[in-house]
Amino acid sequence: MGFKDTKRSKSAKATRVIAIINQKGGVGKSTTAVNLAAALGELNYKVLVVDFDPQGNTTSGLGIEKEQLDHCVYDSLLHDVPVEEIIQDTDCKKVYVVPATIQLAGAEIELVSTMARETRLKDLLEPVLDEFDFIFIDCPPSLGLLTINALTAADSVLIPIQCEYYALEGVTKLLESMKMVKSRINKSLDTFGVLLTMYDGRTSLSNQVVDEVKGYFGDKAFKTCIPRSVKVSEAPSFGMPVVTYAPQNKGALAYKALAKEVVKRA
Repeated sequence: MGFKDTKRSKSAKATRVIAIINQKGGVGKSTTAVNLAAALGELNYKVLVVDFDPQGNTTSGLGIEKEQLDHCVYDSLLHDVPVEEIIQDTDCKKVYVVPATIQLAGAEIELVSTMARETRLKDLLEPVLDEFDFIFIDCPPSLGLLTINALTAADSVLIPIQCEYYALEGVTKLLESMKMVKSRINKSLDTFGVLLTMYDGRTSLSNQVVDEVKGYFGDKAFKTCIPRSVKVSEAPSFGMPVVTYAPQNKGALAYKALAKEVVKRA
């Protein structure tokens, strides 16, 4: 079934385009993109996930076989293949994906000499913008041209922060990059929310990080924290979000709670 065959939510406001971003790796960006999309789909919102990380974890996490793809986001970005030809249906209700493969790794260098290089992603998403309630862009763990493209295409950012030592280290750099993009390219860019991931309530470190992050970001920090869970780590190897792989798991329930918070904020 094509993505134009299903409708948006009747109560939908304007499409929210949210970049999921942190230049640190391993903080739960792809896990959040996949599971938040699936949880919103279950709430009857139509969601597009743009995999903008050459590792393609979001693509495989949604059950797409990368080896069988004719095109990926790289072809839209640099060779003008219409995004409608690239969007893939998934097994999750109302969730679609713009897949990524390792080809995307070369885009960072190739974009340098391209006209309007910062707005390539924004331009390619334009034709499908009104088809979805939410568009999530899963960013690579860097602050290069791909991430600048994501910040230019998005109206806001969601920052996952792992509950570990030095959790806030590097976030200042990210906020500086956001500020630069906001002042020069995308005036409307804002922080949608800050999500604490890999939380373990039994440790004083996790609770200390929660206090620090909430003290720093205030209301921007989501009430929901995503707990450490074996099932959350396991689900991608089955090409499924944890919300469908183990719906009653504490991680799945946390992502469902997060989806409700996201809807309220949107």
